[in-house]
Amino acid sequence: MSDRIEADYLIETPIDPARAAAVMAGEQSAGTFVKVPGETPELQARAGAQVVSLTPLDATDSPSLRGGQQGTRYQRAKVTLSWPLDNIGPDLPNLMATVAGNLFELAQFSGLRLLDLRLPRAFAEAYSGPKFGITGTRKLAGVADGPLIGTIIKPSVGLDPQDTAKLVGTLAEAGIDFIKDDELQANGPACPFEERVSAVMDVINAHADRTGKKVMYAFNLTGEVDEMRARHDFALSKGATCVMVSLNSVGVAGFLGLSRHSALPLHAHRNGWGYLSRAELLGWDYAAWSKIWRLAGADHMHVNGLQNKFSESDASVIASAKSLLTPLFGDAPCIPMPVFSSGQSALQPPETYRHLGHADCIYAAGGGIMAHPDGPRAGVAALRQSWQAAMAGIPAADYAKSHPELARALKAYAK
Repeated sequence: MSDRIEADYLIETPIDPARAAAVMAGEQSAGTFVKVPGETPELQARAGAQVVSLTPLDATDSPSLRGGQQGTRYQRAKVTLSWPLDNIGPDLPNLMATVAGNLFELAQFSGLRLLDLRLPRAFAEAYSGPKFGITGTRKLAGVADGPLIGTIIKPSVGLDPQDTAKLVGTLAEAGIDFIKDDELQANGPACPFEERVSAVMDVINAHADRTGKKVMYAFNLTGEVDEMRARHDFALSKGATCVMVSLNSVGVAGFLGLSRHSALPLHAHRNGWGYLSRAELLGWDYAAWSKIWRLAGADHMHVNGLQNKFSESDASVIASAKSLLTPLFGDAPCIPMPVFSSGQSALQPPETYRHLGHADCIYAAGGGIMAHPDGPRAGVAALRQSWQAAMAGIPAADYAKSHPELARALKAYAK
């Protein structure tokens, strides 16, 4: 493994791509727009970024992004840059500044996207990655195989702690494995965090005492670092088995401040992902972005879902999920549990399983459970049956002939 940091980019530029790549390397290391005193050949050799490779691709007559230099043709290319580890050390916040800093604003580019990262072994020694991941999550949730069937509290906001707890009781009785707060529900006056945790955990703990099954609930503790730590400790004291945080809201340093303190699985929500990724020639690919959070300690990571309510393609969703299961380092794989959500129902498990090749995931459905014609219990059963059929290689329609909950769901959610 190299002792240099490497990053792959897709670029679009009206100038010679090799010259554009050199500008990138200079901007993100020892250079600037003009040569300065002290910028010696020895310093450049020691600290300068290198253009490792450049592969020309297609060209277009129109720029993908407005602003910057103009031209008659805009050439696309794949570029790999590398930096010496000594520039920043194994430091995630400053890694972000190095591989995804001012380069997005450079006038020489009409498009620039970070595709992937490869990091030196020193990062594995500095960051421990997920504390729970797939194995620890399964143990706490009491689900040995198959997906964790989950849902999201809906309405997203507006319920008070007692209303939330009542809904949790209904879902627990329905056989749910996992429930999460919506990312919009954190610590508002209408549903304060501690009151919500107390009310919900009273229900979950009582259900566990009766049945032996303890539903995993991810409480959204997003806030400032000290607030998140205090909320984590409160949830832990009430017997909670998971907490949730909005990654793009708290940032890398904020998340690290929580993850190094946490004794619970961290359900990492990616809300805001669209502004980082939706433009084809701007932002991040999921494989690169998720590696930051995997190293920082995310135990669960959202990847959207097939046939979702958003703009992301099915191919992108599956690629994201598979990227999470690709080890970062041999003895420190940093593998979190993928979370499928967004418009999911009993329809999508066959294709999800076929593409993914396993069931190590949280499969979260809101309307796909609550809107089942026969109620939440049937909604949970239908999702579980759809996954059972997929894992057994049985067409869902055939399995539905002996499983009425699935039959009703397939009809109700047919598009």
